[in-house]
Amino acid sequence: MNIKVLGPGCKKCHETEKLVKEVIAEVGSDALVEYVTDIAEIAKMGIFSTPAVVVDGEAKLTGKVPSKADVRSWLGK
Repeated sequence: MNIKVLGPGCKKCHETEKLVKEVIAEVGSDALVEYVTDIAEIAKMGIFSTPAVVVDGEAKLTGKVPSKADVRSWLGK
């Protein structure tokens, strides 16, 4: 599983990355997390509101920090 956290480096974006990594560790997932800050690359994915989370190429959340429950559901846990 490949998870991308998208954002320019703002506080909420860093908070999102941290939360995603925490949940992955809690559930013992082997998902890979990539933090994408390149605005052009983010726009190519059709994302115009950050922070955003993309799981295996599918946008799961945009414009806010997810809850731990959100992340667990994306991981199937």
